[in-house]
Amino acid sequence: MNRIFPLCLFLLLPSCSTETPPSGENPSTHGADFIFRNAAIYTVNPDQPWASAIAVKDGRIAYVGDLLGAQELSGSDTQTIDLNGRMMLPGFHDIHVHPVESGVLYQQCVLFDIRGVDKLLDKISECALAKPQDEWIVGAGWTLDNFVPSGLPDKKLLDEIVPDRPVSLKSSDGHSLWVNSKALEFAGIDATTPDPENGRIDRYPNSDEPSGSLQEDSAIMLVANHEPALTSNDLINGLEYSRDLFHSYGITGIQDALLKLEPGDGYYGLDAYNYLDAKGELNLHVVTALFWENAISLSQQLPKFLDARETQPIDGNVRATSIKIWLDGVIEAQTAALLAPYSDRDDGYRGELQNSPHDLNKAVIGLDAAGFQVHFHAIGDRAIRVSLDALERAQEANGTRDSRHHLSHIQLFDPADVPRFADLNVVANFQPLWAIQDGYITDLTWPRLGRERSKWLYPIGTLQRSGAKVGFGSDWYVTSVNPLDGIEAAVTRLDPNGLTDVPLGVDEEISLAEAIENYTINSAYVNFLDDQVGSIEVGKKADLVILDNNLFAIPSQEINSTKVVATFFSGCLVYLSNHDDTFSDDRNPTLEKLFCDSSISSRKAITRSGDFDGG
Repeated sequence: MNRIFPLCLFLLLPSCSTETPPSGENPSTHGADFIFRNAAIYTVNPDQPWASAIAVKDGRIAYVGDLLGAQELSGSDTQTIDLNGRMMLPGFHDIHVHPVESGVLYQQCVLFDIRGVDKLLDKISECALAKPQDEWIVGAGWTLDNFVPSGLPDKKLLDEIVPDRPVSLKSSDGHSLWVNSKALEFAGIDATTPDPENGRIDRYPNSDEPSGSLQEDSAIMLVANHEPALTSNDLINGLEYSRDLFHSYGITGIQDALLKLEPGDGYYGLDAYNYLDAKGELNLHVVTALFWENAISLSQQLPKFLDARETQPIDGNVRATSIKIWLDGVIEAQTAALLAPYSDRDDGYRGELQNSPHDLNKAVIGLDAAGFQVHFHAIGDRAIRVSLDALERAQEANGTRDSRHHLSHIQLFDPADVPRFADLNVVANFQPLWAIQDGYITDLTWPRLGRERSKWLYPIGTLQRSGAKVGFGSDWYVTSVNPLDGIEAAVTRLDPNGLTDVPLGVDEEISLAEAIENYTINSAYVNFLDDQVGSIEVGKKADLVILDNNLFAIPSQEINSTKVVATFFSGCLVYLSNHDDTFSDDRNPTLEKLFCDSSISSRKAITRSGDFDGG
């Protein structure tokens, strides 16, 4: 992917107010700030799916319909913006993403999208040569399918190119760490070191000697805790990188899928969010999923969760209202929890749950009673089942609540559990870019599961038809954060970059309208924001994305070639592409003229750029 560095233009923009009008009260319908005309506006509102014009006032949508109606709201200062037939959608929402950690990783040794062991080693050597002063070489992005059939890299490969400094490289899925001998030595890991609870130190066959890979967070942290500590500036810079990337892809709302409250690594980030929000520079709706520590009781953890939730500014864009429970690992490394044994083993092993069903039930009942949403990491069919069981126990104990709990990843289903999502009002949070027939699936997953179980990988279409609420996330940095990539994959079940030609599964594709809903109104619903954003309706915030193509007018396998032209957050322009002249022809005034209003504005930054790395 080409790197084009962002150019920040400091302009006077309308106020990005976060205030919510009283229930049922719409903004004034006189003297709109600006009107968009000549657009293909897909509203995601079933009562009015399409429009050609909207009016925006004070950061909210004041009118949706045609130009004649919009012009009735025009005042002396109203600016009219001709979109020249471009498509407009509500801002996208990503409900499983890691902004702070990912932004930090993209400042380190970046190994994403590199195929082949030799190329990986060349890049790692390049990183080491570029930073001779660094005590550690830290990075991420290598994929397990570079090391088939085991999926496990060897420390000796790193020892040959960086023998004198610790090297610590996280896998693209975040569940494995590849290290050299110096890193193991630094962390005090040797043949006598036992596997930590819920983790694994990989070892050479017929030996206790560590081979250079570690599985799952408890084992990863044995090394990661010794890496140079991240500073506040590291975290803020990482979040700024991610924010700009999100805006370039039309994302205006997220759920941070794992946020720790204690400093130590890139998952710590609440202070960074609040810092940027207080400065008026976050320009994202954020819900944080606070990290549940499986080995610690509810009574010990609940007070810090309550404190984090209650101390968030009530007028801010950041809410600490979700709890992340990490229940199992991944199929490829044989750490996912399955109902039946792994097919490529003869010892009956079916993976491990990171929380016993008894402890999980107790935790979920307590968190639900305290008004928290629970965000589960559940990959295997056993992890999915015990998560649903826990939510059922919570309903029995607490009654039916508007909790909007959700299970993320949900790779392997037992068909008996499909209807339980709708029955329990649990959201199925898929990462649609995983639902393709790539090397992860063909070389690692299928051999682990066998033919019959593999029919039930990422059954998005089945869940959609069952009546379950479905939302989408990326799990970036694991896969592209671009919602248009995810939409294309959901509609085609093919790699959006043309790397596959056979869809994964049978009849699991969904419609374009459903895919858009899953990235907008349904994901806004998960974040309890569907009354404010997620569709283009009068009274809602003007979170808008403008595309250079009408997605409904192009072949489905061209969706990801569509570019974001501009992104608006609460009526404020936060991203403008260099690749489109929508705002620069004679029919439109300059940006300064469009967005300057000295009576209500403050200095804001607009990111004007092309493509970023990291998408």
